[in-house]
Amino acid sequence: MIGLIQRVRRAEVRSGGQPLGAIQQGILALIGVRRGDDRPAADRLLERLLAYRIFADEAGRMNLSLRETGGGLLLVPQFTLAADTHKGTRAGFSTAAAPEEAGALFAYLLERAYATHAPVAAGAFGADMQVELVNDGPVTFWLESRGA
Repeated sequence: MIGLIQRVRRAEVRSGGQPLGAIQQGILALIGVRRGDDRPAADRLLERLLAYRIFADEAGRMNLSLRETGGGLLLVPQFTLAADTHKGTRAGFSTAAAPEEAGALFAYLLERAYATHAPVAAGAFGADMQVELVNDGPVTFWLESRGA
């Protein structure tokens, strides 16, 4: 699984003009599901999302995690993160998980996030969404996880 994470001051996701989820300070995570990803990969990604040290401590160094700061986590499924962009000028999607598998795995990730952290908000799998954010830093990282 892939998580493109951004440290944000605030973030919101909408679909059809309706709000789906919003957070204040925390992490916006765009989530991509690749073929072969599984629940252990989702568990590992969630652990990294919660433990990755991207928030400043008293000295201004990135030494604190989302878990330590109690910030919000906004999970937004994004199919295009799983694209193959190694050659040509158009992305290929043969590396992305099938929609049914990806949707189920995103739902599992979201369920686990709700069970282990608060606050958590999310976009809707397969929806046309608009994401609005105020990036803090800017600080952006690409996280990957594989199953067992």
